[in-house]
Parts: sequence; structure tokens; C-alpha cells
Amino acid sequence: MGFLAGIFRNYGLFCAQHPWQVIFLVLTSTVAIISSQGMHTLNRARDSLGSPQPLDIVLMTTVRAVAVLYSYHRLRSLHRSHSRFVLSLAGLFTVFSSFVFTCSVVNVMQSDLSDLKDALFFFLLLIDVVKACTLAHWSLSCSVRNAAEVASCISQGMAVLGPAITLDTLVETLVIGVGTLSGVRRLEVLCGYGCMSAVVNYVVFMTFYPACLALVLELSNKPEVMDSDATLDSSKVDQSAPFQWQHRVKLLKQMMAMEQPNPLVQRVKLIMAAGLMVVHAHSQWVFLQDGKILSPEKPGATLSPASIVDVAAEDSVLRWLSDQRADQLVLLILIAALTIKFTFFDDRTHQTPQPLEKLSPTYNSLSAEKSQDSNMEKDTFRNRCVSFVLSDNSEQLPCDVEDKEVQTDQCDEVDQEEEELSSAKAINRTLDESLTVLKLAANQVTDQEVLKLIEARKIELRQLEKVLGDAERGVRIRRRVLSQMGGPHLEDAVVRVPYKAYDYSKVVGVCCENVIGYVPLPIGYAGPLMVDGEPYFIPMATTEGCLVASTNRGSSALSYNGGVRTQLIADGMSRGPVFRLPDIRRAAAVMRWLEEPANIDLLKKSFNATSRFARLQKIRCQIAGRHLFIRFVAKTGDAMGMNMVSKGTEAAMKVIQSHFTDLTVVSLSGNFCTDKKPAAVNWLDGRGKSVVSEAVIPAAVVRDKLKTNVAALVDLNITKNLIGSSIAGSIGGFNAHAANIVSAIFIATGQDPAQVVTSSNCMTLMEPWGPDLQDLYISCTMPSLEVGTIGGGTWLPAQGACLDMLGLRGSNVEEPGANASRLARIICAAVLAGELSLMSSLAAGTLVQSHMTHNRSYANLTPCFSS
Repeated sequence: MGFLAGIFRNYGLFCAQHPWQVIFLVLTSTVAIISSQGMHTLNRARDSLGSPQPLDIVLMTTVRAVAVLYSYHRLRSLHRSHSRFVLSLAGLFTVFSSFVFTCSVVNVMQSDLSDLKDALFFFLLLIDVVKACTLAHWSLSCSVRNAAEVASCISQGMAVLGPAITLDTLVETLVIGVGTLSGVRRLEVLCGYGCMSAVVNYVVFMTFYPACLALVLELSNKPEVMDSDATLDSSKVDQSAPFQWQHRVKLLKQMMAMEQPNPLVQRVKLIMAAGLMVVHAHSQWVFLQDGKILSPEKPGATLSPASIVDVAAEDSVLRWLSDQRADQLVLLILIAALTIKFTFFDDRTHQTPQPLEKLSPTYNSLSAEKSQDSNMEKDTFRNRCVSFVLSDNSEQLPCDVEDKEVQTDQCDEVDQEEEELSSAKAINRTLDESLTVLKLAANQVTDQEVLKLIEARKIELRQLEKVLGDAERGVRIRRRVLSQMGGPHLEDAVVRVPYKAYDYSKVVGVCCENVIGYVPLPIGYAGPLMVDGEPYFIPMATTEGCLVASTNRGSSALSYNGGVRTQLIADGMSRGPVFRLPDIRRAAAVMRWLEEPANIDLLKKSFNATSRFARLQKIRCQIAGRHLFIRFVAKTGDAMGMNMVSKGTEAAMKVIQSHFTDLTVVSLSGNFCTDKKPAAVNWLDGRGKSVVSEAVIPAAVVRDKLKTNVAALVDLNITKNLIGSSIAGSIGGFNAHAANIVSAIFIATGQDPAQVVTSSNCMTLMEPWGPDLQDLYISCTMPSLEVGTIGGGTWLPAQGACLDMLGLRGSNVEEPGANASRLARIICAAVLAGELSLMSSLAAGTLVQSHMTHNRSYANLTPCFSS
């Protein structure tokens, strides 16, 4: 089917790119059909079928009534689920198909005009308007309405619809064609009309319709071409067009995959088509050999092979002006009743309600002046809301914060007003109808309908972004559902969480689930910090006052003597699965097997084959009873590498299991890794990047800049960071506040905040330095920094921008892993700057004063003065 899809995609692209040529060819062919006199074998006198029997009249009346009712039902469904623009295109397809079909019946099949009363009923039963509407929606799914985009959309639609409609037409024609071999003259004629209907519908759908679609959209090229209920607000389109285009085509493909038969049914159709072809060929061969098909012109004479198929198709049925009027009276009454019902009842029930200003002249006159002012207020509130979301001014007073909350509430009230106006346009659809429209065009389904579908469990709350094709709308609806789940306190809290002006396409399926908004965090910078001779401005996202200022002071002090020197001493992310064996002897046997170099090479080959960057470095084993813990350590390029190492570990585990069949895997992670937990194994063996940084600060800088002395700093460091941490039983916590700097940089650059637990392992050492021991030597040793410059949160725009500040975003093409290693060294240098500043503040006794001056007192004690 992939090959066929490619053929139909190219064919649809050709029709959409050359609409004038295709339309001209189809119209020329139709004119040729009209002007033709038919083949020589078709020009013959028609047989009289005699007077119709009562049973025939009842049967044909039933068929016609069923055709009318079916057509009415389909028209009603299409009227509910599609916009007027799509229905207009489908109507154009139906009218032109009917015209070509009429010409084919009258000219090619040499039938009388009176025969059309039966032929057109079969045509109404067999024409597929739903496929035409679906292709129209494909063409309307373009994010930019230009010729190339429209042609691409139509070709995608043809690739999906083409193979299915081709196979359906083939099977349909062959199945109906069996009736032409029945020997019953009336059935042969009707089946001939049915075959002609299927063929004409297919030809018009594959030629005239896609070309006409492309031409109409190319000539219009205006958003007004669609109904007001089918268009989106231009601002919303601009904000979410890439995401909508990315997901709408995927939704259409998923919808078509749901509606298309499964491969087994497709194979059955192919087998059925092949079998019916054999039946037709055999029937024609038998008739030709036996000569039993008699010519109506000359009794006893046989028809030529070219005339066999046309005998039944050219036989006439009841004339429209015959004496039998009862069947016609029944149909006229049925059609009149359905027309009145659709025009005066269905259309009134299901049409889009008019705006209030159109329904009520009084309302219109009272609100004419008010509407313009309210629109200006809405725009003002919206702009203020976006400004609040994108900015965080640390100099605002508490009263300004309250004003921000009021602005947020007003913004949500504006959104609620817009949603109420949108829901006023809602069509009273059933759940199934709403679900069908949602699959075809999600923007035509109101939020209220989506909420009902969620309540009925027709769609999942966690899949809203994917189903709607509009991530921000999905977040908005999920917020409403969450507000309804809890009490007033929850509703009030959700309203205050911002959600607008954010690119959720980079979040959904990557960073977060059940999204209801985001938390704006202030980002400051410290620096320039000289690291290995290069200046860096360190981005730090934090809500702790004085942290950025303290790190900035330490960076300034370090700049007087060349900055910080760093060294990467180890690189390897770990994953530690746990196995269970029958007894300790088997566990020891596996452990000894893993100590053999040849076996290690075997595991490395399997491990390294799972990724371009994963390279197994070493394996460490630990036995606990009959349990065996194996710690795989591997380099992972510029990625933090947990997923990469897990994938490689899984492959290596299969190799071990192939040699020890009694080995049972308990878990891929046995906490021997160790991830996101304090652990001595990470402190001793390291995890991720192991980095050391050092610097020498002149005595004058310590005295004048840091307001303390070297002896006091060295004594404080021994007492606090070494003795104090040992008494506390700390593992890797021999520092003042390394986690502060690590977490701030982690959040700013898109690292995993939970890994601060391990990554903040640090030992800070200080000692007198220089010929007279008047200067200060300081170092920070961090054995388990788990960082990456690609993957995870680094994909988000703001976090990626912070990595760009350091020049480290993405993977290093020339030297894979260099960017992540450089980031680890910068973090270690920033930790050193933070340690130097805080320890100096503690030694000088100015810590509380600094916080009260720069942070706490300002927020809590400063009165809020009104302007």
C-alpha cells in the first residue's frame, strides 16, 4: 500500500499543480461523450420490456424511496458536521458527477431520457460525497493558503484516499457487475446503471475534483472563503499554526486509518476482486462458446462479443410518462415531506445561531458604541496579561504583585467571555456527531462539546493537545476540567497560573504531561566569570534572594588573579540492574564471568551497538546473598545519557542471560546506579562528569573585596565544611551551599532538577597560599555532575537560550561530549565562586545583614504606598 500511496500522492500533486489543464481535459472528454453517437454495436432497436408487473412497481418504488431517504440522511449528517464551504465543494462534485453520468447513460449506453428516473436513484446511492468532504478538509488543513501548500495538502489526501477508493470502486463494480450476468432483463439494466455510477464517481473524484479544489482555493486565497464558524482568530492561527499543521495532518491520517479497513479486509477485497474477474471472464467465455445470447433485433441470432455487456445496459425500463402513476405519487409525497422538514425544521434546529446583535435590534442599538470600547479594553487586558507573563520586575512592590493577580483574573474573564460567545455558536450535536467533527476539523467543535466528550470518556484528558491540534486550547480546557474537579480554592488557584504566550509544542510528549500552564521564574546572571581563560555570564534561575548577587561577588573576586582553572577527571553515566540467581555459587560464577576481558569485550560490542555515542567504559559487580548488582558505566556524548545507558544496559543484559539461563532480571534499576538519591557509590566512584576547580585569591582581594582574612576563611572551612559535615553524617556534603548554585543553573539550562541531589556532591577545601602564606587557595571537587546540552529540558526555548548564553547548546559535532563537559566545568567554577562569597560573608558575620538588606526586609517590611 505504501507504493500505491506514493503513486496517488504524485498523481494528486500533478492534478493540484495543473488544475486548468485537468479541468479542460475532463470537460473536453465530456463534450466528446455528448457529441458521440455511440459505437456501432450499440446502435440497435430497443426491446420492449412489456408492461410492468405490480411486483416490479412495488420493488422499484421501494428502491427509489430507500435512495431518497439515504440521500436525505447523508445530507443531514454532512450539514451538521461540515462548514458551508466544504458542503459547496461537495455539491459541486455531486452536480458535475451527475452531469457526466447523465451524458454517459444517454450517449454511451444509448438509453432514453426516461431511463434516467431509475439511473439517477442508483447514482445517488453509490456516489461517495463523504470522501469528497474529507479531501476538501485535507486541502483546508494548510497553515499557509498558497498554491504550493494547497497542492501538498491535496497530494497527501490523495495518498490516503486514493488506494482505498480505487479498491472499493473495483470491488463495487465487479460485485454489481455480477447482476448483468443474471439473465433477468430488468436486473441487468439496473446493474449496468450501478456499474456506470461507480465508474463515473471514481473518474470525477480522481480528475476533476482535486483540480477544481486546487483552483478554487488558489483563486480565493482569502480567509473569508470559509464560514465564520470554520475559521480561527488570526492571532490564534499565527501563534499555533506550526503546531496545528504538525498535528492536524497526523490526526487526519489517524482518522483515515480508523475508517479504513484493516489489512486483512483489504486482502479479502483483493481476493474477491480477482475471483469476480475470473467469474466474469468465465461467463463471457461460456456465452461466447454456447452462442446463447440472442439478438433482440433478429430472434435466433447471437450477439458479437463486443455487444454482450451492452445488451442489458441498453434495455429500457418503465417510461416516466407511463400509465402507472402510484409509484411516482409516493415518491413526490416523500420528497416534498423531506424537503419541508429539512428547510423549515432541521435547518432551524441545527443552523448556527445568529449573534445577539442580529437577533435583537434593541441590543444592537444599545451596544453599538459599547462594543468598540469593550474590544479596546479586551486588547488592553490581553496585552497587560502577556506582559505580566513575559516579565518579572523585581523592583515592584507587594501592591504591584496584587495588581498583577487582578490583571490575570481580568485576562481570564476576557477569555471566559470569548468562550461564551464561541459556545453561543455551538451546534446541538450528539456526542457521536461531535466526535466525528472533532476528527475532521477540531476548530469547528466548541469547548463545551469537548468538555462533554471528556465527561463521556470519548476522549482522554491527557490527549487534549494531540486531539485538538491546538496545544494552548488543550491546556485551557484541561484547566477548566481541573477547576471543576476541586472546590473554589482550586479554581481560584488555577486561574492565577499563567498559560498563554507559551510554545507548548516543545512540551507535549517531551517534558511534561497534563499541562495546565507554567511557572515564570526570574533569571539572573553572575559574571563575567573567568573559566580556563574564557569569560562566561552564568544564567541562574532562582527565587532565593542574594544568591545571584553572592555568586556575582565571588566571580568578581576571582577575576583579579586569572579566574578559575578546571579539570575533567572522569566521564561516565551509570545504570545498575539487579539479578537473582538460584544460590550464591551461581551468583559468584556470573561475577567471575564478568571479570574476563573477553566477556567484557562481548558486552561492549552489544552495548555500543545501541547508540552512536554510547560507549561502555567499565563494569562493577556487587553480591548481596544470591542477588547480583552490576553497575554499567558509559560515556554518552553531549547528552546526560540516562535513557542511552538504559538502552545499552538492556542489550548487555540479554547477552548475559544467553550464557546464564538461570539468571533472572529483577529490575533494570537496582539503586546501584545511583540516580536521584544520596549514595556513597556516586561520591566514591563518580557519576556523570567528575570535575575539579581551583583558584588563588590574593590577600588584598580577600581583605578589601571580601571583607575578611585568609586565616579566618581557612579555619571556618575546616570547622564548618569538614568537621561539621562529618558530625552530621553527610555524604558528599562537605561544602557551604553548592546545591544553591547547581540548582539555579540546572533550572535555567533545562537540566533535571531532581538530579541536584547527586550533582551537588562537593568538597570545598581552603588553605593558605604563596611564599608567605598570605594568599588563599580554594578548590571544589564535584565527582557526580549529571549534565547534558541536548535532550530533555534543553529543548525548551528559554532553557536553550540560556545554553546559548554559554555557547553550549546542542551537540558538539567535531568532538561529541565536549559541550556537556564544558558545562560541567563551568558549573563547578560557579560553585567555587558561590562558596567563596558565602564563606566570606559567614567569616565576616554579614550574612543576616545582607539578606535583610537585599531580600527579606524589602518584601516584608516596605509599606505599599498607593500612587
